[in-house]
Amino acid sequence: MAWVLAGAIILGCAHSGFDGQVYRSRDLSFRLGPVPSTAREVQASDALVAFRDDQAGSTMAINARCGQDGDDVPLRALVQHLFLHFTDRRTIREEEFSLARRAALETELEAALDGVSSHFVVVVLKHDGCVYDFVHVDGGGESASIVQSRSDFRAMVRGFEVLH
Repeated sequence: MAWVLAGAIILGCAHSGFDGQVYRSRDLSFRLGPVPSTAREVQASDALVAFRDDQAGSTMAINARCGQDGDDVPLRALVQHLFLHFTDRRTIREEEFSLARRAALETELEAALDGVSSHFVVVVLKHDGCVYDFVHVDGGGESASIVQSRSDFRAMVRGFEVLH
C-alpha cells in the first residue's frame, strides 16, 4: 500500500464519490472535518479521497477497506503494514485517541521510499468491519506552511464521522 505515501501518484482530478465534505459509495459513507482551504482535491490510485496543498508541498489521502482485514490486527500493526516497502523508518511520535467513538492511533514518522525521505502523519481507525487510513505526507521540515498543513490535516481527521 505504498499508494499516496510517496506523493508520486497524484493524477489531478476530483474523485466522484466525494461532495466536498461527505464521501459515499455502495459500501460506506463518511464525513470529514473541515477540508483545508489551501488544499485542492485530486484523484489518487488506492485512495478514496485525496488532496494536494501546493503551498506546503503536502498530500493528504483517506482510504478505507471493509471486510478484508484488520478486525483482529492491532492499530500499530496496521500502521506498520502501510510502510512495508519503506526503509529508514523512524517513529517520531504515537498518540492513541478516540475518533468516531472508537480507538484510533496517530503516528508521526519519517521513512524513505526508493531513497527519498518523507515525513508522515498517519491515523488508523477500525470501525464496523472497516479499516480507515488517513495519511499526510510532506518533504519534512518545520516551515510555517508545512506546520499549518499538518495541523489542518489533524483537524480534518478529528472531524471524521462514519455515516450510516
